Amino acid sequence: MAHDADSNPSRVFSLFEANQLIPQLQSHLTTVQQRKTTLLRTRDEVHKASANALLGGGTAVGKHYVTSLQDINSSLHAIHELGVVVKDVDLGLCDFPHVRDGRVVYLCWKLGEKEIRWWHEVTTGYKDRCPLEDPT
Repeated sequence: MAHDADSNPSRVFSLFEANQLIPQLQSHLTTVQQRKTTLLRTRDEVHKASANALLGGGTAVGKHYVTSLQDINSSLHAIHELGVVVKDVDLGLCDFPHVRDGRVVYLCWKLGEKEIRWWHEVTTGYKDRCPLEDPT
């Protein structure tokens, strides 16, 4: 079923349109990565508090944990609403459906790159990405 979604995306991007979204993606992905760090840092404390909840236990980090979950959800939802596919949160790896030579492929961008310079087939991934020869 996912293959159908890949071959018939709801939105396709020109290279220009995809590059215009990079500032938003940088902001959203940076938020996701920062909040994920908070989750990892506080999860042991939250699990202990949860285990002791019947005894009236609580934790001051619980609010940070819940807020981080909400921020991650909001950021990923915002990216999804743009029509961009997040492939790897840790790498900040995103794909943009794009028509190349009459077929849908993915423009591929990673957090930290200034612009999109790569693409790959919808059936392959980051390790198989190819340089864009003609950035028009």
